[in-house]
Amino acid sequence: MNAPTRDFIPLNIAVLTVSDTRTEADDTSGRALVERLSAAGHTLADKRIVPDDIYRIRAVVSQWIAEPEVQVVISTGGTGVTGRDGTPEAVVALLDKTLDGFGEVFRAVSYEEIGTSTIQSRAVAGVANGTYVFCLPGSSGACRTAWDKLIQAQLDYRTRPCNLAELIPRLLENR
Repeated sequence: MNAPTRDFIPLNIAVLTVSDTRTEADDTSGRALVERLSAAGHTLADKRIVPDDIYRIRAVVSQWIAEPEVQVVISTGGTGVTGRDGTPEAVVALLDKTLDGFGEVFRAVSYEEIGTSTIQSRAVAGVANGTYVFCLPGSSGACRTAWDKLIQAQLDYRTRPCNLAELIPRLLENR
């Protein structure tokens, strides 16, 4: 027996670019995420660029996860292994639960595209205060891969057998 068809539910998604050098004019990774989430029917709740500074990253993400209208946060940048890369350290401390499978599957999918270079990725995801948080590498290719092959389906309430959207308490209270 087929499961009943569900209606699409747009989510409010905030995008954070972590970079010491990017501006709105050349933020190709942030732009790629905004274009994809908008094309999928979701709403951009906010978009910011902050330097590679653990406390600045944590302050913005903390603000968003405290706002009931933001249901998802996606960051790009700061997940590598060089100098100031500190996005995972900034964000993991805020998470109530980690989604370890996200980083594992992201690296497996990325391996098909970039080979062993994927071991340098420290992409992570989790949930904090009922808000899903995804931390992606800073390349626009990595952002496209993460959205197209993992995140988009999980933020679509229609995805079966299960998805993250159906687990957002604030989303389902009015359904």
